[in-house]
Amino acid sequence: MYFVVIDVETANPDPSSICQVGVASFRDGQLHGSWESLVNPEDYFDGINLAIHGIDEQTVRSAPKWNSVHEKLRSWLEGHVVVSHTGFDRAALLRTCEKNRVTPFECKWLDTGRVAKRAWPAFSQSGYGLANVAAHLKIEFQHHNAREDARAAGEILLRAMAETGLTVEQWLKRATQPIILSAALPITR
Repeated sequence: MYFVVIDVETANPDPSSICQVGVASFRDGQLHGSWESLVNPEDYFDGINLAIHGIDEQTVRSAPKWNSVHEKLRSWLEGHVVVSHTGFDRAALLRTCEKNRVTPFECKWLDTGRVAKRAWPAFSQSGYGLANVAAHLKIEFQHHNAREDARAAGEILLRAMAETGLTVEQWLKRATQPIILSAALPITR
């Protein structure tokens, strides 16, 4: 069992303004490796985003630009199951690749927000944000640090697999199916 989790922080409301990226890989139920990089988005920094993650223009002044980071990410993501908590990180990667005219990664995507909604009835309708689910599962992490957020999302997936008995491959299918409110049972069709 192997999967990679990714998380990004952005400089402003535009998803293509990635200013930090973090990845965590999991093998056989354990954290296998992690990596993070600041990214110079060549864009402005909004005060709201700065208040969330604390990254500003000065912090990324000498950081690599997206094309360099993209090449490093390729070895982590290409051909693997890539996990993110909600679709924001996937959309941000796609938009940033488009903006910088580089090829997006070929991978299978799994959203742990969708997993949490199906694994635990308490999150079926709301409250399935990363911080909420991690707190419920007693996963400690430094929120809004991309590598830490990636690790926490990976831990959520591991807990969901342990609780439901579903594998990563089975969650790829289950996450696209309807939520069963009476119990966190897998649909097998």
